[in-house]
Amino acid sequence: MTIAQLVAIAVAGAAILLFRRCRPWLLLVVSWSVCLVVYPFGSTDVFPMLLGLYALAVYGSTRSAWIGFGGSVVVATASSYIAVWAHADDTVAPFGADAPASATQFTVLLLIATLIGVTVGNRRRYLNALIARAHDLARERDQQARLATAVERSRIAREMHDIVSHGLTVMVTLADGSSAIAGRDPDRAADAMRLVAETGRSALADMRRMLGVLSEPAVTSEELAPQPGAAAIPALVERFRSAGLPVQLTTAGPPIEDPNLQLTVYRIVQEGLTNALRYAATAHTVEVRVAHVDGVVHVDVVDDAAAASNPEVASGGHGLVGMRERVALYGGTLEAGPRSIRGWQLHAELRSRDDAESEEERP
Repeated sequence: MTIAQLVAIAVAGAAILLFRRCRPWLLLVVSWSVCLVVYPFGSTDVFPMLLGLYALAVYGSTRSAWIGFGGSVVVATASSYIAVWAHADDTVAPFGADAPASATQFTVLLLIATLIGVTVGNRRRYLNALIARAHDLARERDQQARLATAVERSRIAREMHDIVSHGLTVMVTLADGSSAIAGRDPDRAADAMRLVAETGRSALADMRRMLGVLSEPAVTSEELAPQPGAAAIPALVERFRSAGLPVQLTTAGPPIEDPNLQLTVYRIVQEGLTNALRYAATAHTVEVRVAHVDGVVHVDVVDDAAAASNPEVASGGHGLVGMRERVALYGGTLEAGPRSIRGWQLHAELRSRDDAESEEERP
């Protein structure tokens, strides 16, 4: 073997080692060229082609490996016949002058290299697939965590809107009324201011209880107080009546057992009365009707005020959007809009979760 042949083999081997990951096909083609050039002149070193085929099987695909194996067999066979033709005296030709025997030996070596490479490559691709799947699961878990956080923030935002909007609306209305009658009737003005203080304390307690989910404070009796439910609706109506809103409450049907559904009904009534107090100042009557019939809760808040600003537009729609989200949790519907004669009507229908689930299971 001449120095030129050694240099060619060394260059091919170095190129394969350096670029085996990113250019396996190119390196296999280079090894084919080296084999066609060097082998007919007496070199039996097929290491570059074996290494190139192995690299293709490991860093490429199984299909590419077998295609490369077929090409390598063709190149090895051609090199064997060229060597026999170039060295007919049988003194220099590698593996003797029998070209089929030389090609067979080459094929066996190439097959061994291909099988080893395919085995290692399949294992490598399997591990890479597992790693990619783990990354996908991690991203999916992070997305689910972000979605859960967004849902919780939306729930807290709805509760905060209901608490703050209701409390501030009642307080502002009472304060305006108190200032208007302070000179004529100081006793009524003082009563109104006491209601302002009570409403403020109630709203503050609700806010503290709501914000308690964001931290881990020491447990107190105030934090363990239950959320308002259907039983608190009469007291809610009385607060609005004290603020000057002519409210009438009508209830029908058996009591609501689900505490979460009770809270939803309470918040709907609260939002409806808050909008009535804010936008229906000229109303002569505001009717609140809560009826529980056949597992369906009907909630109506109706006023007879003259045409005024649309609560959904004037308030940015946050309250009504929050109510629709609450109602959707119970498979219900919510309608809000002007009445055909005069005034505004809010109507909601909610199903208990057991009834909603049983209806979904029906064929």
